Amino acid sequence: MLYKGSCHCGKVAFQFKAELTGAVRCNCSICSRKGALLCAIPHESLTVLAWGDDLGTYTFGNHAMAHRFCRTCGIHPFAEDVREGGERSAYVNLNCVADVDLSTLSIFDFDGRSA
Repeated sequence: MLYKGSCHCGKVAFQFKAELTGAVRCNCSICSRKGALLCAIPHESLTVLAWGDDLGTYTFGNHAMAHRFCRTCGIHPFAEDVREGGERSAYVNLNCVADVDLSTLSIFDFDGRSA
C-alpha cells in the first residue's frame, strides 16, 4: 500500500510503499525524546517529495543513522541508514503518516539504549 506523510508544516513530504502490521518503539536517547513509532522499510521504498533547504540532518554516536528533521517546524519524519555497502533501510516515523490507525498496529519495544 502507498502511504504519504510529512512534517507538521508540510515542507518535508514523503511517500513509501509497505504493508504495515507493526511499529517499533525504540528507547535510545533520540527516539525516546522524539516519541517516534518507527516502521523499517527498504531505503528504495522511500521517496522524498519535498524538502529543499528545509530538510536537516542530525547524527550522533557512530553516525550510522541520518535522523532527518524539518528546519522549519522541527518534526522528525524519518531516518536513513547511511552505512556503506549492503542493504540500506529507512525508518519512517508513523506519527507523521496520514491515514494510519496506530491503535491497530502491534508495537515492538526495541532496547536501543543497550544496542
